[in-house]
Amino acid sequence: MKRPIPGTKLIIAALALLVAAGGMAFAEERIQMAILLDTSNSMDGLIGQAKGQLWKVVNELARSKRHGVHPVLEVALFEYGNDQLSDSDGYIRMVSNLTTDLDKISEDLFKLTTDGGSEYCGMVIDRAVDRLSWSRAGDVLKVIYIAGNEPFTQGPVAYAASAAKAIRKGIIVNTVFCGSFDEGVSTLWKDGADRADGRYMSIDQDEAVVNITTPFDKDIVTLGDQLNATYLGYGSRGEALKERQAAQDSNAASMGAEATVQRSVAKAQGAYSNSGWDLADAITHKTVTLGSLKDEDLPVEMRKMTLPQKEKYVQGMVSRRTALQEKINAANEKRRLYVAEQMKNSAGANSLDRAILTSVKAEAAKKGFTIE
Repeated sequence: MKRPIPGTKLIIAALALLVAAGGMAFAEERIQMAILLDTSNSMDGLIGQAKGQLWKVVNELARSKRHGVHPVLEVALFEYGNDQLSDSDGYIRMVSNLTTDLDKISEDLFKLTTDGGSEYCGMVIDRAVDRLSWSRAGDVLKVIYIAGNEPFTQGPVAYAASAAKAIRKGIIVNTVFCGSFDEGVSTLWKDGADRADGRYMSIDQDEAVVNITTPFDKDIVTLGDQLNATYLGYGSRGEALKERQAAQDSNAASMGAEATVQRSVAKAQGAYSNSGWDLADAITHKTVTLGSLKDEDLPVEMRKMTLPQKEKYVQGMVSRRTALQEKINAANEKRRLYVAEQMKNSAGANSLDRAILTSVKAEAAKKGFTIE
């Protein structure tokens, strides 16, 4: 009689638990993206593009799928090359670690200011590789985008060493030079990307991005405004974070009509989730239960309700949100077709969002993601 393979009973027991829990478990699909922005004096245009195009980038990445599942999107933000930052830290600051809290990224972007400084590309890449909470899973798409306009060789950390470290951790480094393509090549921005399996791109950070107005914009924004009414702040920071959401709506609006439309579309995507403060998202993702929350942690209008009434109220908000999101996405599909038709005879803007999306789609495809 053959002896059982060691650990067989444990494996069978584990599989039994998975089946009992509702089937086999699969790793969560995930995209991690770190944006490293030069915030020296000459970079106001770059920062402006980042502010205005954040939600467009989010929306395109949110369309990606692998194994039929939309990925979790995590974004991180660094600034470098700013005299207001500590010289002992190489004029570098990690503004935000990798997070799914996209309103925080927006809030942090709009707080950035520019000032002259020394731009240490190798050092900021090294910091991003070492200090961000990168996944150890080999199938996660992990990308860095560094944008700036000074020689890539500045600073005490060699960019070649930083690129090699990134590759060892499965992180792709893409470089975006703010200036002419040939100047970026001669100042080794292309070499920096080549050494980290990334893509080199050049942009004009001061170029005015032409936005196309469509017949669907007004409806999308109106639906987005209605969507805001479905958010239910809970917990000690619920109301404050709901106010932050409204502030990011205003920030997007300050960048023009296109940013407002893209922000409304973003709220209809799975990548935009606020389960840490919004009750509808929290119940949907099963991060809390209504029975576990005290009345003082709930929105004012829910505090005198019975538990069944609370459950019905929240489910009503979830259903309303789902319906509004479906309408937004339907309108956005028509909008995308309209914009594509208008852009047929246009080369498109040489801008930050185009640089990011052109490269990340190719890199995502190598990891098995498809982006429509």
